[in-house]
Amino acid sequence: MSKGAKIAYRPIGLIGGILAGSLSGLVFKQIWKAVANEDDAPSALQSEYRMREVVLAAAIQGAIFAATKAAIERVGARGFTQLTGAWPGD
Repeated sequence: MSKGAKIAYRPIGLIGGILAGSLSGLVFKQIWKAVANEDDAPSALQSEYRMREVVLAAAIQGAIFAATKAAIERVGARGFTQLTGAWPGD
């Protein structure tokens, strides 16, 4: 892919990353409510939670973010390819 096409894809990737962060946060919050019966997941600095709970919450949140980001990036790349004829990662 040309350098110009790579530069043209950057805003799409940036918007996709922001969208993934927002969407994955909403999904995680709903999953956490269902699993833990709590509105908010524990943070690392909350002493009332055990290490296991904090790390589990972070791992679930990270997995949801990674999967959401990959799905959104893939959709963006396919759309970019349909518009330009070039795959953004090449």
